[in-house]
Amino acid sequence: MAETQAGAERRRVLIAEDEALIRLDLAEMLVEEGYDVVGEAGDGEAAVRMAEELKPDLVILDIKMPIMDGLAAAERIAGGRIAPVIILTAFSQRDLVERARAAGAMAYLVKPFQKSDLVPAIEVALSRYSEIAALESEVAGLTDRLETRKVVERAKGALMTTYGMTEPQSFKWIQRTAMDHRMTMREVAERILAEGTGQTPAAGAGETTGAS
Repeated sequence: MAETQAGAERRRVLIAEDEALIRLDLAEMLVEEGYDVVGEAGDGEAAVRMAEELKPDLVILDIKMPIMDGLAAAERIAGGRIAPVIILTAFSQRDLVERARAAGAMAYLVKPFQKSDLVPAIEVALSRYSEIAALESEVAGLTDRLETRKVVERAKGALMTTYGMTEPQSFKWIQRTAMDHRMTMREVAERILAEGTGQTPAAGAGETTGAS
């Protein structure tokens, strides 16, 4: 991953964790995997301020932090569309995961975590964030936006189940089909669901796979 990340544009990451040793370990893992750690914070308030100033590609927040906790910081950062957020949580805090999602977190990591857990969580967060940004640029109203996301998620699931696509591939297929046929992504998703993932998605599945 380090070579791939270094060969492409290096993702800029901001870390917020009040335990210095965990913060150091996390920073080392990120650097080893080819990410740039552009800032480190020990509390949620500093994390929000640094996110606004640095505009990172990703913010990793611990749930339990002084001054402002990770959930409140995630709500500010995600709500302001500054960057995708990953939440760090301990096993005893699993009940907070839903609250983290409600706050706008794109993914979460359960401590103690390994380096092998880190990169997949980052990729999920970045992928979901880009999907939401694409959908929001298409739909203005909040209610319509939420409904569109629900329909697109269901259509993605149908493509993944029927054709073995990954989540990013299924979204790219919907997005590309919408552009090619001058339709909205919601219209494409609704057609996929109405047709029960008929032959049209199958024809495009290979193209998407090859392009990713």
